[in-house]
Amino acid sequence: MLAIDSGSGARCTCPLVLSSARGGFIAERNFRQVSDRVRVNDRIRAREIRVIDEEGGQLGVMQPFEALRMARERGLDLVEISPTADPPVCKITDYGKFLYQQSKKAHEQRKSSRGSALKEVKFRPATAEHDFQVRKNQIIRFLGEGHKVRAMIFHRGREMAHQEVGRAKMTRLLGEIGDAGSIETPPRMEGNVLVALLAPKKGAGAVVPSRPN
Repeated sequence: MLAIDSGSGARCTCPLVLSSARGGFIAERNFRQVSDRVRVNDRIRAREIRVIDEEGGQLGVMQPFEALRMARERGLDLVEISPTADPPVCKITDYGKFLYQQSKKAHEQRKSSRGSALKEVKFRPATAEHDFQVRKNQIIRFLGEGHKVRAMIFHRGREMAHQEVGRAKMTRLLGEIGDAGSIETPPRMEGNVLVALLAPKKGAGAVVPSRPN
């Protein structure tokens, strides 16, 4: 449980589902960062505010003390959700639930921004079956985490005279990756390297890689 000061002397406790000690630290940090930025109850200083009720209905423009009285009558808090508006917009809501939702949103945004990394996985035309499966599963895992992947097949020496071997391996790779991702750039030769760019499929859940034989 995490206790949060709502600004009126009361402290609300918010249940957190945590998977690890580090997860608990990150979740609490998210709550603190959000609560530090948000004005609530007696901390709201504007002369007039536009008020929204817990269902999203418009209650009109009024002074903060009037809106706070309405919130307390309902056993809820008055939370400033748009401080830069004219007048600022405040919502009658449960402050602990609001912080929880905002911290989840901030976490998802950070997770999404981290997902833009570009990973590279390298093969050779003669890559052995076990190594092929390991690297294919690596690609599937990266795609499931939201990363883009450059699949690369390097040709050396006489392998350049038999590029069809590398292309066959790339075709097999893309076929076995299946629903884990989509082909953003089809296979093409760049010097002595056959390259394809893969991207996660929008809205697709994580795909569990198969265990190599």
